[in-house]
Amino acid sequence: MKFLCLLLLACVATARAEMLAGVAKIDITDRTGPVNDPCFAKALVLKSGGTTAVLITLDAVAVGGIGRIGNDFMATLRNGLQELGIPSLNVVVNASHCHGIVRGDLEPLVIQAVKEAAKNLVPVKAGSGVGLETRISENRRLKMKDGSTVDMRRAYSMPLDQEVASVGPIDPQVGLLRLDRADGTALAVLYQFACHPIMNPPSKGCSADYPGFASKVIEEATGAMAFFVQGCGGDINPVRYKEVTRTADAEPLGTMLGATVLAAARKIETKGDSVLKVSNATMAVPRAADYSARISNIEAEQKKLVAALKPTNINFKSFLPLLLQHKLWPDTPSHYSQSYLHDQALDRKAISQLDADNRVLVENYLANIEIMERLTRLNANMALLQMHLKQTQAAGDKTLDAEVCGLRVGDFKLVTFPGEVTVQVGLNIKKAAGDVNAHVSGYTNGYIWYTPTVEQRLNPGYAQEDCDTLVAPEWQKIFETKALEVLTNLSR
Repeated sequence: MKFLCLLLLACVATARAEMLAGVAKIDITDRTGPVNDPCFAKALVLKSGGTTAVLITLDAVAVGGIGRIGNDFMATLRNGLQELGIPSLNVVVNASHCHGIVRGDLEPLVIQAVKEAAKNLVPVKAGSGVGLETRISENRRLKMKDGSTVDMRRAYSMPLDQEVASVGPIDPQVGLLRLDRADGTALAVLYQFACHPIMNPPSKGCSADYPGFASKVIEEATGAMAFFVQGCGGDINPVRYKEVTRTADAEPLGTMLGATVLAAARKIETKGDSVLKVSNATMAVPRAADYSARISNIEAEQKKLVAALKPTNINFKSFLPLLLQHKLWPDTPSHYSQSYLHDQALDRKAISQLDADNRVLVENYLANIEIMERLTRLNANMALLQMHLKQTQAAGDKTLDAEVCGLRVGDFKLVTFPGEVTVQVGLNIKKAAGDVNAHVSGYTNGYIWYTPTVEQRLNPGYAQEDCDTLVAPEWQKIFETKALEVLTNLSR
């Protein structure tokens, strides 16, 4: 293989002894603007024998890269936790990818939460399970009849319904880890699910989106701390994300997910002396090298579309009534029926010609609208390609480093990646692992933008996931191979 994983950093530890766990959370909401519901940083500290691991979940858009969290966050956090004796590589941080605004002093707040959790370790029993939630997510990539793919974004319009052939898959599985105290009361419920938390409109103010509402349902019902871990949701939207006939609302979706978690968590049996295992490796991912070619292709398509715009004698003011008349009354669009039944053949001929001329104007205007919508999609994706071309040129390196973490708690197993991993990648890995308790998460310990499948990456139609990316198509096989290796090692 041309691009081999470079195992730059590796840390593997295993323990099977009494497990201790502590939890803490802290409000990280920026309250200088409107707030709909709070954002939290939550810390889960696990200890078994000589092994200690920390899982941190953030109600934030990403761990660096975009949003308010800087690229030095992980280094600062790990340095701040050294006094606790926690190995730096045993710290795992997952962002929910909600678009809430976090405070500027996030690092000391998170360190404070971890220290509090570490001070309150108690013996725990661990159990894992899965739930199934099919009601709240949909794949945002639409496969078109011409072989291309278009995605659903607020940055541009939807394609014509008659041009859509199919839609991509979702991952309805909810991965679960439950930790109970020695007396049987629940200490923590970790739930992993794949879907963009983008259902709370900015006009409502800062929000943790549907994971925040799901965690509220879980915590109020169990008294445990709920930890949401984002899965491979790179191309997964909440349902009805593009609807304009109703107000966007994350709470119903979160409530449904919370109920699903509760129902599945109640069936989990916890046990003591569970395995705690953590690993960390840095692999080299090949950078994209085809930006210039893709940009040239879009420029050619833009030129072709502009040339296809048709001259028309009407504007929107005259187009809309003509459209309605011709759609509602196709046989008599211009006047009442008697005008079409008049004895004078010349009058009938004149009005029929008027209808024919107007029909052409309406069709041309509709065609121009479709071209405009296609241009908006191309323009948005062109900007992404140009941005990442500049980033890649500035980096001056053919690869970028990506941290791959493995965490096992009891039978629950998790492998992570810092990109916005699209759902098919996660489905492939889980199928290959053949383990219902094995899960895959993006958005962890860094941020390297979208990481789509090879097929998506080479999409001739252009969509966000295949333009808003730093990686070459080869990344997929490299990561899937590495992730399966990590999950296999966790299972031993």
